[in-house]
Amino acid sequence: MTVDKGHTNTAFVGDEAINGKKPPQAKTIDPNMYSLEIQEKKPGLEVEYDPYQHRHVEHPTTNNETLIHLLKGSLGTGILAMPNAFHHAGWTVGVVGTILIGLLCTYCIHLLIKAEYELCKRKRVPSLNYPAVTQTALLEGPDALKPLSKIIIHIVNVFLLIYQLGTCCVYVVFVSSNIKAIADYYMETDTDVRLYMLIILLPLILINWVRNLKFLAPFSTIANFVTLVSFGIILYYIFREPISFEDREKVGTMSGFALFFGTVLFALEAIGVILPLENEMKTPKKFGGNFGVLNKAMILIVVLYVGMGFFGYLNYGSAIKGSITLNLPDEEILAQCVKGMLAFAIYITHGLACYVAIDITWNDYLKKNLGDSPRSVFYEYIARTVLVLITFLLAVAIPNLELFISLFGALCLSALGIAFPALIQTCTYWHQRQGMAKVWMVAKNSVIGVVAVLGLVIGTSTSMIEIIHTFGHDE
Repeated sequence: MTVDKGHTNTAFVGDEAINGKKPPQAKTIDPNMYSLEIQEKKPGLEVEYDPYQHRHVEHPTTNNETLIHLLKGSLGTGILAMPNAFHHAGWTVGVVGTILIGLLCTYCIHLLIKAEYELCKRKRVPSLNYPAVTQTALLEGPDALKPLSKIIIHIVNVFLLIYQLGTCCVYVVFVSSNIKAIADYYMETDTDVRLYMLIILLPLILINWVRNLKFLAPFSTIANFVTLVSFGIILYYIFREPISFEDREKVGTMSGFALFFGTVLFALEAIGVILPLENEMKTPKKFGGNFGVLNKAMILIVVLYVGMGFFGYLNYGSAIKGSITLNLPDEEILAQCVKGMLAFAIYITHGLACYVAIDITWNDYLKKNLGDSPRSVFYEYIARTVLVLITFLLAVAIPNLELFISLFGALCLSALGIAFPALIQTCTYWHQRQGMAKVWMVAKNSVIGVVAVLGLVIGTSTSMIEIIHTFGHDE
């Protein structure tokens, strides 16, 4: 599930809700004043500025609370798609690939955190959100990149918006597919999944009319509990039968690996929750470091994802579906309950995930032109409804869970989670590092950038080809 981090330029793009409410945000610079002239050092401000000492958070979180939030921000529908990802890559490549992608994502998160801290020191502000960090870094970097600083905010917002709408599409397909699995068994029919999408459309619109996430908090708490119980039951079904390596591929195809890459990024990447969580900590210095909150959380997350993908694939083999819930036995009440419970939990999550898209669309763009209108609230409801309809229509057009996940993971998270952090570090320290240190930084981040671009291009194109093939075949 996903929750945003504040009023504007939200970068809260995880796959789970953080307590089902919008977390209080440490003070940031005004997103409409990204030029930051007023933040430069002035006479009398020569004493080194420590951003951590100037963050005034109403309810700061402890290390353990932050760890739990980060785990919740990374564990969601993505983990249910991991067995299918291992099917595409092969179980050997799946294990090694998930670990390597996890290491890369973790390293890039560290780059982002350190760069944000350094930029906050220079600009003498307590914290910066993701778009502000990106723009400020470009202003600090090579002269050739400075002209891009004016549009980089919109580029970041576009990636965030596409990803959030894509996540909502995944949720629409997930909820309707699981409802279909239950209904088809008991009604002994094979109804088109699009009909169930139409049935849940009005409830989706209504839940996205909730303007204050505080009212969704109780439902989110229930959804988190339901999700945890459901995962436990799924593990029961995975380990109920003896694990077999027979007819289980060790290595998949290249196109399969591209789909695997996008799926793992979608499932694993929590780049958007990082800055909000770090900004809300009582002891933010404990977030990074070798034994910090981030590394502990990512180790647990990677282990859980490898375990679910590995054992889920060994159990179901090539019969694995886009979500492992769809492989659970239809004739057992317990399995049907899992599908129903997760469908409810993800339905609640749609309101939280779409809140981010609404926040970007309305607060950052539409409100500037319509906010002073006496009908501004009405226009906001129109914007909310239109965004839900967009996710609905995309889901109706391509009701394929695994391809949606792979597409939006490769398209958006290759940029947000890998390429941008490398770019941010390079620009932040462009004038501070000299000699071999600078050469190493540029070379390393260039390699990371190439990996991100390849992942974006190959993963996105492969997913699109598969979508076109599947759609054409269905037609």
